[in-house]
Amino acid sequence: MTTATGSATTPDELEAIVAAAAAAAPIWARSSAADRASWLRFAAGALDAAADELVPIADRETRLGEIRLRGEVGRTSGQLRLFASVVEEGSYRELTVDDADAAASPARPELRRMLVPLGPVAVFSASNFPFAFSVAGGDTASALAAGNPVVVKAHSGHVELSRRTAEIVAHALETAGAPPGSLALVEGRDAGNALVQHPVIQAAGFTGSLSGGRALFDLATGRPDPIPFYGELGSVNPVVITPAAVAARGEELAQGLVGSFTLGVGQFCTKPGVVFVPSGAGFEALVAALVPSTTGGSLLTDRITDAFPEGIDALTADASVEVVARGTVTDGGATPIVLATDAAAVAARPETLLQECFGPVTLLVRYSSEDELHAALRAIPGSLTATLHSEPGDDVAATLDLLQARAGRVLFAGWPTGVAVTWSQQHGGPWPATTSLHTSVGATAIRRFLRPVAYQSAPQQLLPEVLRDDVLATLPHRRNGVLRLPVT
Repeated sequence: MTTATGSATTPDELEAIVAAAAAAAPIWARSSAADRASWLRFAAGALDAAADELVPIADRETRLGEIRLRGEVGRTSGQLRLFASVVEEGSYRELTVDDADAAASPARPELRRMLVPLGPVAVFSASNFPFAFSVAGGDTASALAAGNPVVVKAHSGHVELSRRTAEIVAHALETAGAPPGSLALVEGRDAGNALVQHPVIQAAGFTGSLSGGRALFDLATGRPDPIPFYGELGSVNPVVITPAAVAARGEELAQGLVGSFTLGVGQFCTKPGVVFVPSGAGFEALVAALVPSTTGGSLLTDRITDAFPEGIDALTADASVEVVARGTVTDGGATPIVLATDAAAVAARPETLLQECFGPVTLLVRYSSEDELHAALRAIPGSLTATLHSEPGDDVAATLDLLQARAGRVLFAGWPTGVAVTWSQQHGGPWPATTSLHTSVGATAIRRFLRPVAYQSAPQQLLPEVLRDDVLATLPHRRNGVLRLPVT
């Protein structure tokens, strides 16, 4: 693996890294499904085998605890294996054929279309998921599965872990038969900025803050040759609870909310940050009874630790906001806190009351009528999730319309923390949740790192192998508008 030798990648080191990625790109693009899937599975196995080494490093750097981190290693290797199966299944290529038709008016040539890899991809690691959204995380797994080498920018909050993970996974890929330059690591903000602007890089994936993501997005789109930038940024993840739901299962909902907004010390991107509750239904009291016995904990970095009370101060500076309950004080950590305001204030001052606050805090928003609720929901910015807790017989159609317009995943049971890595998952939403319409979790995350190419009247021997008739019959494809499944 080509990597930096010091604490920050130098311009010369960056050039060597992207040159290796450029050399590897054609090999990845031409690789067979069987080879690519085997490379991904070998990397997954290497990651699992190294868990005993990697987890203590991650715990030392992130303070997330062994249980959480071991589970995250399993999720990360599971993502690599999922994408191996995506590659083998083959529908991600969107193979499509329209046969020539001389009798059509005008006459129609033969067209064959498929998705092809973009080329080397930059991935920016996240602070809150040092495995699953970092060096070997979902962005890397989906980019590799699509047939692209990856250059990862290490997160400053877990540099040692990033280095070791990159070494293990890069070595595994090469041992399995992938070319040198398949995976590399750079360090430092300057190197990250230069990476996203480098002409070899053809796309970038990012999970992090709104300010950091927006800065990189502007660099990516401001290039002489703009590239797609897939950023997962800020999200308040609104929740609506109806009066009937509080009456039917208020205590259960209160327990679920407290467990969700404090999970991982409130550092999940899907934390329920704004919860709409009916005025006078008693839900605040149910939550207030639970929070004092809830313990906080250490946040990921000193910067996040300093920012948490600043975020609380910004919210409580609004005259409408009151403190409902505080959890157990932790030495040097973050104390869980529940705040409350009213829907009219949210509708009037969304720029103040709907700012994401990273850490164990949630804002209860009281509403007295459906009109008041809907006015506040219209002010909610784009989010990764939206949750509706209602009961049979509730007329929630208009509320649901507002929620699904603002989120990529809509929940009707449970709480949004926790994202299943599946074929049907959507982890993305309107700005500022993400910079695109694509998901960063699940099988269709691969679509971000592919582009369509159509071949017109091409001789069979010059077509990509998967578009030739004999191979096409073994893969999911569409011919003359009709979906055809593989011949077995």
